[in-house]
Formats: sequence, C-alpha cells, structure tokens
Amino acid sequence: MKIAEVDTPETVRSSEAVAEFVNTTKAFGEVRAANNLNLRIKRGEFLSFLGPSGCGKTTALRMLAGFESPTSGEVLLDGQAVGARPAHKRPVNMVFQHYALFPHMTVAQNVGYGLRQRRPKMAKAEIAAKVEKALATVRLQEFGPRRIWEMSGGQQQRVALARAIVNEPKILLLDEPMAALDAKLRGEMQSELLSLQRQLGITFVLVTHDQEEAMAMSDRICLMGQGRIAQIGTPEDLYDRPANRYVADFIGKANILPATITDRADGMARAVLANGAQVVLRDRAGDTQATPEVAIRPEALMLMGSDDQPGPGDTVLPGRVTHRTFLGDMTEYLLQTEALGVLQVNVPRQAARAMHGAGTGETARLLWAKGAGLVLGPMA
Repeated sequence: MKIAEVDTPETVRSSEAVAEFVNTTKAFGEVRAANNLNLRIKRGEFLSFLGPSGCGKTTALRMLAGFESPTSGEVLLDGQAVGARPAHKRPVNMVFQHYALFPHMTVAQNVGYGLRQRRPKMAKAEIAAKVEKALATVRLQEFGPRRIWEMSGGQQQRVALARAIVNEPKILLLDEPMAALDAKLRGEMQSELLSLQRQLGITFVLVTHDQEEAMAMSDRICLMGQGRIAQIGTPEDLYDRPANRYVADFIGKANILPATITDRADGMARAVLANGAQVVLRDRAGDTQATPEVAIRPEALMLMGSDDQPGPGDTVLPGRVTHRTFLGDMTEYLLQTEALGVLQVNVPRQAARAMHGAGTGETARLLWAKGAGLVLGPMA
C-alpha cells in the first residue's frame, strides 16, 4: 500500500505538533500491528485514525496513551520522547468504548476519581470545584449525586468525557466512543463532541471504523491499512483525491476501472477504458504505471436525457439499468455497460424527477464529463 502525504522524520519536529510518531513500529511476535508510522498531530486539531479492524489504528492510540510501548522508533509528546513514560504520567486522557465507569460510585465521584489518583494532596474543595466545572462543560451539572446505573447511554458517555477532561489533558483520546449508541444518539453525540473540542481547544484523537463519523468530525483523517498509513489529509482530500484503490474504495463509493493512459500533462490525463472509450480526468498519480486504474464517484457520472448533448472532451457511455433504488435525497442506479461491468450512478432527486426516472431494464446514456474522475496511484 502506497503511503501518501505522510510526514517524514525531518518534518515532524515542529512547535505546532502536540504529538508525533517518528518511524514508529509495534510488533506482536511476527505481526507488525503498526508499521513505520510517521505522523505529526497538530495542536488543537481533531484527528481521526480510520480503518477496518486489525489495521493498526487502536495500536497507534494505545502507544500515544502509554498502554503499549513501540518496538522501534519514537512517540513524542511536546517534542519529548515518552516511550518509557507510564500512562499516568502523560498529559493525555482516554475515553474507552465502554466508558469504564465505576457503577458503585456517583457521577461526581467517577469524574473526580482521576484527580484523586493523580493529585492525592489536592484539597477536597478544589476537587469538587473542578468536578463541578467538568460536569457543567458536558451539561450534567445537576447529575453529580446520581448513580451511574441511573444514567442513559448518552449521559454515561458525557460522564466519561467529564472524567477525561477534568485533568485538563493536552490530548483527549477517544476509542470508538459511540459504537454502543443507536444511530440517532450517535449523530447527536458527534455534534456534541465536536462542539466540546472547539470549546476546550485541546487536541482530540478519535479511533473509528465508521467513515461517515470520521468525515463529519475530523480536521484530518489518518486512514490506516495493514498497519501502515495509507493517506493523511482533510476529509475533502481523501474523498476528492484518494491516493489509490484502497483509499477510493474505503472512503465513500467509487467506480474503479482499469485504463491505459495515453497522455498526461498539467495535472490532467487522457485514458482509454476497456471498451475503447476515451476519458479526460485529473491525474492524481503523476507517474507512469503499467496497469493504472481510474476512479469516478457515482455522483460525478450523469444520466443523460434524450435531448442532452455532450460537451467538448466529454464521453458518453451506453448502458442498461439493472437496479434503481430510491434513497430519498437521491436515486441510485446500477447500469450494465459493455466491457466496463456495472457502474453506479447517484442522481439527485430533482434531476431524477426531470428525467422521469429511467426504469429497470431500460437503456440509458452516461455522461463522463471532462475532468471528472481521477487516475489512482499504485498499491505498494
């Protein structure tokens, strides 16, 4: 898998970095759970480690937290190597997937637990004031006397957040914190977490397998695969400029096709598809490949009406509708095409109405507009 837009050891040491991975590897026997990570986490940003199970994202988080030590390379906090520093002496706190709250304690006792452990000489009045402030931050200021089992799932998550921020960490680590919530509550908590991060101004690092969650909340996403960093960038970067098939396929949906590049210049390329059609598209790869692939998002392809005509540089692909699925704000079409297989096209609701909706079994024309789509880089 090709590593794209990854910080190198020469560039990671920066005053704006609150945490850094420098050539960091973590091996469990013969398995490299994290393989040569180089990443600068910026002060005050919301960064997500995204990827499927076993990709290395949780291992990276645990090395930041101090629950795992690197096999080689370094983990730095504020420019200082912390590989040998235990978790309780790092300026980070972690919110676990199942919150790890103490059921025999009240909400206030749970929130103050970390303060009592880390600062045993702190006065009770000061602890109470900090607990009250943390609970107010997560809008639970009146819930201090309650027991954990009296709280809903969303309220328990807020208690876990209050317990994590009461120590005023420089980095808050979030390990799949919304996995146990239903879809509606998950959406609400995403907004609350983002508002909380902006309010506190501290660095949030989230681990998730949910691409929509990462896209909605992150300033940057670090997409992981097989222990490596596949690509780092803003959600827009990863969606609009995926480095290779893995990124294009994981982030959103994409039609990925083999092609032959015949010309490339000024960030654009001309490619010949398997059916002989020529398309003009953006050139993400920028180098010659023996068997390149091109990708186009379903919303970038357009179904043409009977009176529509292609413009200069546009390409028309004939096909037959095999499936039509109404999804509310859009209609999803699957079209069988000659030599290219099945292509997915997402048509906005108003456009579908204007076309009177191509039906299953009908022939249709697809418009691949000039500049739509992208040449993908190779998988390493």
